[in-house]
Amino acid sequence: MEHRHLGRTGLRVSPLCLGTMNFGPFTSPPDSCAIMDRAIDSGINFFDTADVYGRTRGEGVTEKIIGDWFAQGGGRRERTVIATKVFGDMDAKDQPNVIMQRGLSAQKIMRACEASLRRMKTDRIDLYQMHHIDRSCPFDEIWQAMETLVAQGKIVYVGSSNFAGWDIATANQTAARRNFMGLVCEQSIYNLENRHIELVVIPACRHYGLGLIPWSPLGGGILGGALAKQKLGQKTRVDEKEQLIEKRRPQLEKYEALCRETGEEPANVALAWLLHNPVVTAPIIGPRTIDQLTAVLKVPEIKLSPEVMKKLDEIWPGPGGEAPNAYAW
Repeated sequence: MEHRHLGRTGLRVSPLCLGTMNFGPFTSPPDSCAIMDRAIDSGINFFDTADVYGRTRGEGVTEKIIGDWFAQGGGRRERTVIATKVFGDMDAKDQPNVIMQRGLSAQKIMRACEASLRRMKTDRIDLYQMHHIDRSCPFDEIWQAMETLVAQGKIVYVGSSNFAGWDIATANQTAARRNFMGLVCEQSIYNLENRHIELVVIPACRHYGLGLIPWSPLGGGILGGALAKQKLGQKTRVDEKEQLIEKRRPQLEKYEALCRETGEEPANVALAWLLHNPVVTAPIIGPRTIDQLTAVLKVPEIKLSPEVMKKLDEIWPGPGGEAPNAYAW
């Protein structure tokens, strides 16, 4: 698996990022560790998590599972680029306070980082991402905290998630004024069915040298062969996705037919399409089982022809290009 640079940094990561959101709620700790072992042995060195993952408020369940995996030794930590996030409410239910509630205050960032380090049993976070924009908090305050953590050796790089294009610009212009590296990547929803970020976010990433890490690359599962799975009696986990499948059924029928023509699974085509975009560093895959992980390992080697790329654009049209050309002369 050929690794690539994370945005404008010198750090090289795998073209697939192992998402861990399912670890704990849907995948047991032993199975989660087995998935991580298989991923690292297959060349996936880039893992993504968040302090709020695990479905139990304030406990950081998923980070703890990763920490227990690191503690097994065998070079697991040394071989892994670990990314986690800060923003969400991490107050314990029985001990609520304002320090660990949602947001990006300097105090929240410092406290949250220390907590994530403890849970993951590591001395550093390779990529510390703001899980959402906090427009009530000035970037000077945010960067003050991040600069301190970098100086202390507790984090290496800083990224964003769910930022608008102008948020990326504001953040990095402020960082430049402080002689700080600023954001090196943006984690955003991006897939064939949802291409909104092509208007402004992707151009901002390209301009500022951010690597794009798409989350929900399969559109919550609808791009993973949803119609074929329906015929087998399988349903998605949420009713809203069933409604979206019905809304997109004509497109999905054409899409799955095209995938059959290419000889590739729909999920792999959706992931390969993302990797054809030079701004994309690595889409996040979220396997619940080793079989699901194994099924996508070939994606970095898939090359879609110009004809297939054109047909995908016809089936799943984007916003018409980048702003303002997409909507103005």
